Amino acid sequence: MVGKAVAAGAGAAATYRAARIAHWDAVARASDHRRTGGAYHRRLERVCRFLVRPGLRVLEVGCGRGDLLAAVDPAEGVGVDFSAEMIERARRDHPGVQFVIADGHELPDLGGPFDAILLSDLLHDLWDVQGLLAGLHRFCHPRTRIVMNFYSRLWELPLAAATSLGLAASVLHQNWLTVSDVENLVRLSGHRAVRSWQEVLLPLPVPALEPFCNRALVRFWPFRWLALANFMVARPLTRGAAAENPRVSVVIPARNEAGNVAALFERVPEMGSGTELIFVEGHSSDGTYEAIGNEMAARPQRPARLLRQTGHGKGDAVRLGFAEASGDVLMILDADLTVPPEDLPRFLEILWSGEGEFVNGVRLVYPMDERAMRFANLVGNKFFSWAFTWLLGQPIKDTLCGTKVLRRESYEAISAGRSYFGDFDPFGDFDLLFGAAKLNLEIVELPIRYRERTYGTTNIQRWRHGWLLLKMCFFAASRIKFV
Repeated sequence: MVGKAVAAGAGAAATYRAARIAHWDAVARASDHRRTGGAYHRRLERVCRFLVRPGLRVLEVGCGRGDLLAAVDPAEGVGVDFSAEMIERARRDHPGVQFVIADGHELPDLGGPFDAILLSDLLHDLWDVQGLLAGLHRFCHPRTRIVMNFYSRLWELPLAAATSLGLAASVLHQNWLTVSDVENLVRLSGHRAVRSWQEVLLPLPVPALEPFCNRALVRFWPFRWLALANFMVARPLTRGAAAENPRVSVVIPARNEAGNVAALFERVPEMGSGTELIFVEGHSSDGTYEAIGNEMAARPQRPARLLRQTGHGKGDAVRLGFAEASGDVLMILDADLTVPPEDLPRFLEILWSGEGEFVNGVRLVYPMDERAMRFANLVGNKFFSWAFTWLLGQPIKDTLCGTKVLRRESYEAISAGRSYFGDFDPFGDFDLLFGAAKLNLEIVELPIRYRERTYGTTNIQRWRHGWLLLKMCFFAASRIKFV
């Protein structure tokens, strides 16, 4: 009986597949005479170009005529579709991209791994969504991003009407999946959803109105719930990386922190296969540079370097320290010791185990020391927490905590793409957060207990810097949210 059931299931899957191939072959032939959904597909291409930077190795499963794959400008692109008619046209239109006739459920050896995998309007047409997602692991490395878009169920009837009017390509019976359905299937297949959001409020080429609806209005409640497309970015979930025992670099920007130097040497723990301290001294007036030099001479067994900052601001100091660091993992620790150095191994464990790709400290969960943060600063931090969560599409509870941890290769990718935002951040926190969000790194927040200073005064000027942060929010919105 079991054998008959398996055979029946395989037969049903084969029948389903044959019907889909015949259907999409017919759609390909019809598209030679009339292409439908032009505004919708142009919007998808714009979004994917934002998500997948040029020059990567990109695989698209269910590539159709290959227009989307070609639009992201891959260094090496591989498109797969089971419709021979679609692949014939893709090869003709995009000779610089490799196209393969194959079923996404039974992918052949395509080389790899790939930096990005596109699944555009595919999930709702699959026999086995979980099976296809699970099969992608062999084409992934730990930093691969899987970019998916799928129709909102609210558009089931409008799309049927558009099809009957010839405004959209006809489809067979669909899997109408919700975002939570897809998140669950992603998890079951060994991946993790990094973020999801809505796109395309108006899929028609109406001048002025179409870009306003699709770039701005769709970002706000309640309009975003009316969007046609759900987007999701996922990553392969890797485990067991902690056994690799990384080398760690702790970058410590220090300006007028002479009284904290000895404690920094004493309290920063040894981590991984070795920990180097990189002090970046920034024009101090209290002898900080000399204090660091004296401690280094007194502790020759402790790997440490001392750099003198030529520019200004913590952001400049962090970039200098990271450029000189040799570790596999890069950490920032403020020299004021308001974040306990003893917490750093917890950041490393989260990052190196694969639980997160960018670990951000959070000071606003546990009660803090009475004088650790002024009330106005606390209110400002909570406001920017809300603003950046909305901007970046991932929970960001504390934007200005000085402790942030990431892998070297992630920082190098952020640094390579810095021109997209420009050198505008004197703090360094937002340069990293914006860059991580642009790369779709999974940002994980680690609550820490925030302590009050025991030496010196803060370098933050709350009103002037608060106004600067607000301007940065508007700038980030134009570069991240309203693309």
